[in-house]
Amino acid sequence: MRCVIARFPFDLTKSEVEQSMEGVSPEPAVGVCVTVDRRVYPVKQVGQIITGQDRRDFTAAEVSRALTRLGFTCHEAAAARPPEHREPSALPWADTPLG
Repeated sequence: MRCVIARFPFDLTKSEVEQSMEGVSPEPAVGVCVTVDRRVYPVKQVGQIITGQDRRDFTAAEVSRALTRLGFTCHEAAAARPPEHREPSALPWADTPLG
């Protein structure tokens, strides 16, 4: 499928993208991400690998649009969950007297 990223045309297929990402460790998921072979990558990382361009040359929206057209699932990175708040009395050491 022909995709235009940063004003340059690319003929990409889903299998080519999957093959390009084999053996590539995902960077921390931030912003818009894509799932490739059960691994979550930032779309900018995938865009850099499949186009060979610098990440500053294209937007996440361009890559996300192209990957979605190829059949990948693009989504926002899961927000980090805040630590669970527990009442002091629920902590095992909270009821132990000091001294």
